[in-house]
Amino acid sequence: MKHFAVNSLAVWGLFLVLLSVPATGFGDIYRYVDAYGVTHFTDRPTNGQYRLFMKSKRSQPPKSAGKSINLTNLTKHYDSLVKQYASAYNLDEALVHAVIKVESNYNSNALSNKGAQGLMQLIPETASDMNVRDPFNPEDNIRGGSRYLRLMLDQFKGDTDLALAAYNAGPNAVLRHQGIPPYEETRNYVQKVKKYLEYFRQNRTASL
Repeated sequence: MKHFAVNSLAVWGLFLVLLSVPATGFGDIYRYVDAYGVTHFTDRPTNGQYRLFMKSKRSQPPKSAGKSINLTNLTKHYDSLVKQYASAYNLDEALVHAVIKVESNYNSNALSNKGAQGLMQLIPETASDMNVRDPFNPEDNIRGGSRYLRLMLDQFKGDTDLALAAYNAGPNAVLRHQGIPPYEETRNYVQKVKKYLEYFRQNRTASL
């Protein structure tokens, strides 16, 4: 793929098609919206207007194989943003870091097979509700993710477990089940975030 353009109504249809294509079939995909509302895609950006839209799996950094990883190396680029928006939304910085760690492992270009994007893995609907213009922009993503996390905590009266379950499975699922939904993914998610929450609170410079 070199370059093509689509109107805004076709963007998400194209997005779903790209998700179904094997990652080895293309490199990173970039996009920008011009003054006429036309969205342009390319794997070979020719100017600074293009922003990363989808990161190829082949360009993802390799996972460590049993090696010790110092979280300081992962968090240092985002500490100031986490501090800023944790303060703005009255959140524990350690909680925001824990969510980022579990959601994306600090990969600002992370993209799930369900369409969740960026550091705090915002789905398009949530990103729109939180006024996030570019979910792959670290500041925009952390702002929106922190705001949404605050809303979940408020909705569930400060119950961290329920707020995290809602962040993962949606607040309606938590309300419907009157607690953490009986989904293995959600239950594991809550436990992982809580583990890293304690980790960040106690010793953020220790090695995993």
